[in-house]
Amino acid sequence: MKPTHILMFAGIILISPTVSHAQVAGTTVLGVSVAEMREVALGWSVKHTILGQHVYNDKNERVGTVDDLIVTPDKALSYAIVNVGGFLGLAKHDVAIPVSQFKLVDKKLVLAGATKEALKASPEFQYAH
Repeated sequence: MKPTHILMFAGIILISPTVSHAQVAGTTVLGVSVAEMREVALGWSVKHTILGQHVYNDKNERVGTVDDLIVTPDKALSYAIVNVGGFLGLAKHDVAIPVSQFKLVDKKLVLAGATKEALKASPEFQYAH
């Protein structure tokens, strides 16, 4: 690249306005706003914090494992699907638990007041096909 092209390119970058909001294509906002970014940054990572993690009650007893998450079209994460079945997934029993009922305590997902028996007595979650 010629030195004059580098200077022109650098000049374009320097005079380009800085955008601090989501990108816009037509009238549809893409991405998140600056205000939403803080909320996203403070949220729980599905990959690192939730999916596949054991669920404990407030007595530190393991009561299940998070197998899936259900995201509603209105961008709300509504339910964690917790497997409270037996060893190695035998007698699998999935239940839907509102995400708002979980607490993150010492890097563990805690569902206060839960027992395996109470969760197994809950209606079984089945995917719509």
